[in-house]
Amino acid sequence: MSTLIIGLTGGIGSGKTTVTDCFKQLGIDIIDADIIAREVVAINSPALKAIAKHFGDDYILADGQLNRVLLRSRIFAHEADKHWLNNLLHPLIHDELARQTAQASSAYCILVAPLLIENNLLVLVDRVLVIDVSEATQIARTIQRDNTSLAQVEAILASQITRTERLAVADDIINNDNISLAAVEDLVLLLDKKYLTLTKVV
Repeated sequence: MSTLIIGLTGGIGSGKTTVTDCFKQLGIDIIDADIIAREVVAINSPALKAIAKHFGDDYILADGQLNRVLLRSRIFAHEADKHWLNNLLHPLIHDELARQTAQASSAYCILVAPLLIENNLLVLVDRVLVIDVSEATQIARTIQRDNTSLAQVEAILASQITRTERLAVADDIINNDNISLAAVEDLVLLLDKKYLTLTKVV
């Protein structure tokens, strides 16, 4: 069982996946909030049925999966619907994150959550690692990666807490602005040593 839980977070396009993959290569267990968020609305799940009942059958695709595009556009435009959806999903995600972190077997584990702070998940972690980049980098990377518009990226940024607010709760920071993968790997190795020391393993 992991004796230390690291909450890894960062804004969209900050490079969370790159850093997470580096930790994974070191044999560290990764618990991903985005994966769990998809699992709780899997085909025929109680949560998916509740969404269909609340929003209508249009929100379920022909193959039985959630119509994420339609739901995303709906909750961005209607605050009350966003609140309802959060009340449905957040407790389910929270419980599954807690279950998986309790089952982690590496000396420490990484809980990856883009909305770690916004969704009140700090209670699940011992330390916070923020992957930090400038807003200009976030915008450029996300437009290139997701083939999306500037307006859509700016809407996502507006829905997340600010860079300053995120950094204010950080115990550790990786500045991932214009550095090579090798440099990221080196920073992860330094943090790995630090975290292992904190777990009293070395």
